[in-house]
Amino acid sequence: MSSPANFEVIRPTGILDATQASQLRREIAHCLEKETEIVLVNLEQVAFIDSSGLGALVSALKMVRNSGGALFICSINDQVRMLFDLTSMDRVFKIYENEERFRQDALDRPFA
Repeated sequence: MSSPANFEVIRPTGILDATQASQLRREIAHCLEKETEIVLVNLEQVAFIDSSGLGALVSALKMVRNSGGALFICSINDQVRMLFDLTSMDRVFKIYENEERFRQDALDRPFA
């Protein structure tokens, strides 16, 4: 199967807090306006996520799913992984080791 025509990567940086959460929501909305099918949130440059950031990720997931798309996360650090484990977000999101692994595994599968 070929890669989807509409694929976007969002790369937040620093601390994913209330300020960054608003930016993330805007970026997701922009992707959906362009009818993006798959969104990858690359958290490689994110050092920490607070409750606002976690809420923004869940909101982003719902927004993308409601539009018929799929949202994935990659490149989380150990602290963020611990947060995801403690909050069971590791069961909510499909998390890839890195962007390369995502491209190898996810882009060749249907998401219906």
